[in-house]
Amino acid sequence: MKIPVFQIDAFTGEPFSGNPAAVCPLDEWLTAEQMLQIAEEMNLSETAFFVKRRDGDFDLRWFTPTVEVDLCGHATLASTFVITERLETDRDLIGFHTRSGYLTASRNGDLVTLDFPINRPSQIDDADLIEQVAAALGDRPLEVWSANTTIAVYENENQVRNLKPDFDAVAQLPEPWVAATARGSETGIDFISRFFVPTAGINEDPVTGSSHTILAPYWANRLGKTDFTARQISRRGGTLKCEVRGDRVLISGKAVQTLEGVITLP
Repeated sequence: MKIPVFQIDAFTGEPFSGNPAAVCPLDEWLTAEQMLQIAEEMNLSETAFFVKRRDGDFDLRWFTPTVEVDLCGHATLASTFVITERLETDRDLIGFHTRSGYLTASRNGDLVTLDFPINRPSQIDDADLIEQVAAALGDRPLEVWSANTTIAVYENENQVRNLKPDFDAVAQLPEPWVAATARGSETGIDFISRFFVPTAGINEDPVTGSSHTILAPYWANRLGKTDFTARQISRRGGTLKCEVRGDRVLISGKAVQTLEGVITLP
């Protein structure tokens, strides 16, 4: 069996930056075990698989090298890029049916916009948990918030940039997916972040669209605005445009293809 595969760098307009995702268009579903094996073989933070439906939409699933996940931004952006750039170039609006419900993505020039459900965080006042977060990340945050992900808010960008997490300790947190964030210091960047997910087989994710469904509403409350330019300051780095719109977050970014090939299954 021959499975086409594309590698797309998401949330960037330059190759070898942003977050690389593998994208595998399928005629019919493989088993979950086969898809997990392919994701492990690709060894990227996410591998996306999609199958076209009779109604013209797509069923979409995402896998890290170790688990299937409920929501992934950069691999959805990458999948949209593959569909609109390579498979159905006359389309600019794509509907995806996923474990997180029905999602849409649109293409406008070189920008892809994801329409995702908002995930508003709640502040944590448990002193022991705050101490646990501080010890795991190596620096004490100003605040800790929760939305099925731990959000550690720092006073400035340099603190976030200089974090050296103990990933074994991060994995022991009650919510072991952790975003560290602060206001941006660069002109035009509203806030920055890093994202750590050791329990999903990824110590640090290069650029994380899904975390911005939490970060955007948090910063909307902090900054009193609804439109943002965000930067994820991993080694590769990436830029996201975010807009809070009611109970949705629009997350936009660019993408570029770096690889095309074929996976051979027995």
